[in-house]
Amino acid sequence: MARVCTVCGKGPTTGNHVSHANNRKKRRWFPNLQTVRVLVDAAPRRVQVCTQCLRSGKVVKATKVAASA
Repeated sequence: MARVCTVCGKGPTTGNHVSHANNRKKRRWFPNLQTVRVLVDAAPRRVQVCTQCLRSGKVVKATKVAASA
């Protein structure tokens, strides 16, 4: 599964590890993605959303519906 937010499209960024001796080695920073049940076309689906989209209210969480017995 791709490490990309389904709402805003945020993905990994690249850069360098820089040691005390100034040695440089490539590295990646990954976004803080959470798997959330979200309403998509009036149906609940599990999608990966970054925490910034969750906090800003860009997604509508799906509520669990109790099964009637």
